[in-house]
Amino acid sequence: MSTGKLLPDREQKTAAHPDRYRAMRAGVILYGLASAASGITDFLWHDFDRAHQPIQAFGDDIPAVKLLAFITAAIMIAGGLAILFKRSARAGAGVLALIYFVFAIFWLPRFYTAPHFLGAHVPVFIGVLAGLAMELVAFAGAALVYSALEPASGASNSSWPRTVLISRWIIGLSAIDFGLNHFAALHDVLIFVPKWMPFGPQFWAILTGICFVAAGLAILTKVKDVLASLLLAAMFLVFNFLALPQFIIADPKDHAAWGGNFFNLALVASIWLLADALYLRRGEIQSQ
Repeated sequence: MSTGKLLPDREQKTAAHPDRYRAMRAGVILYGLASAASGITDFLWHDFDRAHQPIQAFGDDIPAVKLLAFITAAIMIAGGLAILFKRSARAGAGVLALIYFVFAIFWLPRFYTAPHFLGAHVPVFIGVLAGLAMELVAFAGAALVYSALEPASGASNSSWPRTVLISRWIIGLSAIDFGLNHFAALHDVLIFVPKWMPFGPQFWAILTGICFVAAGLAILTKVKDVLASLLLAAMFLVFNFLALPQFIIADPKDHAAWGGNFFNLALVASIWLLADALYLRRGEIQSQ
């Protein structure tokens, strides 16, 4: 007699359920280490990384901003380390989801201030939306890990399918906006392309913009969405090797240069986690 038949339906589902955390382990490690490293930079500079944690959008005279930066650093370091261990990973993911969501809120005042100073032009709104989207992509990575580790329950009560769906839309739409931002603010993007690369900076700025839009559409339409997510993560990773180190070399004391590198790695990990989640979700649907 099969032992599975002796188990209640709920326990059978739990026993047959894949270990999502283990399957997503590589992305979790990168995500945790990148987030912790971002926190360490906040601690060392006694300030927020104002390019990627723009608290100054609420004003230049925020009281106790250094204390807030230390608290932020502690949260990111603790959350980044906690997510590396399965027993504490859900708590760590929850903390990181919260802090990246707060960073997303930091961008909201710029939807008013940026058009006020730069003019109410479409490229301005696309650029601010790109900043907000980056934070939401990082938020999605933490949300996926948090949901993957939810306590065992009936399939109808699971938040996992909804989280995967929401993360698909967050990252898919964000990728499209990143691509549109490349076209709308081409001259601002050119500074990220090393001058030694062949074909000129404009070629690579346009090409990566096209790749962003194509990846976003593939993720949203489910056409090779896992492959598109992996390629999108790989493109972000290439930025860590080719586009971002030049800013550290130019000014090793620049907080944003270091913070940008680690934040970009968190984006790599978030998109990688989406690829894992889409693959796992597809297998779960087929097994039902």
